[in-house]
Amino acid sequence: MSEELEFVVRAALIGGGATLVMDLWALFQKVVFKVPSLNYAMVGRWFGHCMCGRFMHAKIAEAPPVSGELILGWMLHYGIGVVFAGALLWIWGLEWAYQPTLLPALIVGVATVVAPFFVMQPGMGAGIAASKTPNPNIARLRSLVAHTSFGIGLYIAALLVPFFIQL
Repeated sequence: MSEELEFVVRAALIGGGATLVMDLWALFQKVVFKVPSLNYAMVGRWFGHCMCGRFMHAKIAEAPPVSGELILGWMLHYGIGVVFAGALLWIWGLEWAYQPTLLPALIVGVATVVAPFFVMQPGMGAGIAASKTPNPNIARLRSLVAHTSFGIGLYIAALLVPFFIQL
């Protein structure tokens, strides 16, 4: 297998696995602590409107629905996870995937909170770093915890890849 193909396969497996860990953490929080989960239909709606040239909304929930927005939102969620895993592999190299360590995964995981703080939340009407939400600090903390769980997921997924596929 070429190095380029290995990079893509590992990014897909590690990113998909890390996103799954993030989603399992969100489910745990929802069941145990009654913390509401992100509605990925709204992510799909926002992205669908972006594809038509509208990037900012006062309230994404009030924007017209987009066909297939729930599936689009989930696909985007996992696709972004793969891209962020690719960033980890690009920065630390494929060597990191052969012997994963927690710190690079956590650094990337925490750094990914920039995307919701400065792109998605403002675009969906929540303001920069959730500044327009009823409890901005709680929203910020939830985002940070979610993205930290993604970082932990990057590490766990990288450890598990060899058990599922021979590269």
